[in-house]
Amino acid sequence: MSTDAIVLLKNDHKEMRRLFKQFQNAAEDATERKGAIVKDIIEALTVHTYLENECMYPEVRQLLPDLEDDVLESYEEHHVADVLCAELYAMKPEDERFDAKTTVLIENVTHHVEEEEQDWFPKVREGLSRKQLQEIGARMIELREKAPRSPAQPSALKKAVDAITD
Repeated sequence: MSTDAIVLLKNDHKEMRRLFKQFQNAAEDATERKGAIVKDIIEALTVHTYLENECMYPEVRQLLPDLEDDVLESYEEHHVADVLCAELYAMKPEDERFDAKTTVLIENVTHHVEEEEQDWFPKVREGLSRKQLQEIGARMIELREKAPRSPAQPSALKKAVDAITD
């Protein structure tokens, strides 16, 4: 298994796209199924944003100061996703706005993923050595074990509060 940070993040993106497609292909009245898919989406996003916010972004920000604006924008995009995840986590799949809120989350995250993969990742790969990306990836693998799985966990809440106050 690769420890390249970008490869690891792209694998997460692939999993999110798969979950998004499952939600979008679910029948209109498949409330229980949609609820289960959204639970998986929230978990995947909570872990992923934690890894980027706690490891990838700070490292890139330090090593490649020219990418500061990109990192700050990514933090803000994560904050929007965190808020939507927290709201969805508190909702029931039967709630009137559940599908609409999930659709907005999917649209926001899809935009963020496309920006990262098409614009940001190439800049990072150009600016960092293979060894640096593998070291960051190894730290991300370690962090994944203790990463929050739900927006209600203290480490996820701290991340959301930090985004507002920093």
